Amino acid sequence: MKQEYHIGIDIGSTCAKLAVLDGEGRLVFRSLQPTGWSSVDTAESIRQKLLEEGIDPEQSPCVATGYGRISVPYADKMITEITCHARGAMWIHDARELVVIDIGGQDTKIIRIEDGRVKDFVMNDKCSAGTGRFLEVMANTMALRPDEVCELARLGGGTSISSMCTVFAESEVISLIGRGESKENIAFAVVESIVSKVVSQTSRLNVCNETVCLTGGLCGCAYLREALSEKLNCRVQAEPEGRYAGALGAALSM
Repeated sequence: MKQEYHIGIDIGSTCAKLAVLDGEGRLVFRSLQPTGWSSVDTAESIRQKLLEEGIDPEQSPCVATGYGRISVPYADKMITEITCHARGAMWIHDARELVVIDIGGQDTKIIRIEDGRVKDFVMNDKCSAGTGRFLEVMANTMALRPDEVCELARLGGGTSISSMCTVFAESEVISLIGRGESKENIAFAVVESIVSKVVSQTSRLNVCNETVCLTGGLCGCAYLREALSEKLNCRVQAEPEGRYAGALGAALSM
């Protein structure tokens, strides 16, 4: 009997995620790769990866989401990121009442889910403050990897970045480096800036005494999660599959 698969593809601005569920709804394959400059090439690379795993995307239900969803010619349909991230987060955390904080490469989404449905959401404006891109720019300025910035932040304190604009914030970081501020303190300021931006967005949904989870590229950053928990006065949960929430939600949508 032929194995049944459900394929979800989330082509974001910086990373593309793939999730494959079997007929029983179990995650059997996942992958992550840089989106690169061409979403079309990325979609083709994902197709080849699926074929190598013995999964034909043209013979199995396939849903695309994310920034580059229109670039997946073999997808049966396209679904918005909000819907897919909500469904994926509910699957990961086995919950129907949830607030999802998804920190992506170019945007941050806060999604309130009630009784298994999206009740409300907010997204950051065109500025990249509070996103993975913001962290990446600051990490490059400090000659560090983003994960190194997050770990160093735990050891720092007493420094802040006043500007929410990525360009001006980068100038502040350069100034801090120039005056001899420690990397730990600068890293603390960078992460604190991201947390403050996300908390500000979350406040627009009046989150209180609710289950909150972190998804997206920064869900593996323990210190960021701890800082968010402290500022929101609740325990922010995260799971390893959190980065694949969009792709999982897409796979669940057929």
